[in-house]
Amino acid sequence: MPRLKNKKIMILAYGICTPLILTTSKVNASSFGAEIFCSMRDGGNDHESSWDAAYSYIKKQKGGIFKVSPKNAAAQITETVIREKEKFSYCVEYLDKLHPNRKLIRDLEKEAKRKEKEAEDREKKRKELEKQLEETNNKVSEEFTDETLDRYSY
Repeated sequence: MPRLKNKKIMILAYGICTPLILTTSKVNASSFGAEIFCSMRDGGNDHESSWDAAYSYIKKQKGGIFKVSPKNAAAQITETVIREKEKFSYCVEYLDKLHPNRKLIRDLEKEAKRKEKEAEDREKKRKELEKQLEETNNKVSEEFTDETLDRYSY
């Protein structure tokens, strides 16, 4: 009976400690990822290089089978900056580029596709009209011979 009780306690302790260990590394990774991003931006680096450095660090620290998505990493950095406002007060102005307006991007892509389709339709219509004009010219030229066009023939 004491062995069974010890096993239950061990399993319970393992069940409690495991999520804490996994969560701590994730929190530390996102915290240091935010620190990397904010320090680089504050140092004068552009958004892309700062984002790449922070994202690659967060991906590397996460490990495991599944990798962190860019959207999730951006959310982690944002959460860290907001949670630790005193530490990252200078970084709030850089957060807007982490979450671009995806609806606007989708709308712009739709507009570009629509314009491309309209251009294709215009080109197709132009070719059809040229073909009809050519057919009409061929019919007219067959209808009128040199004899009918000779102005002195009566």
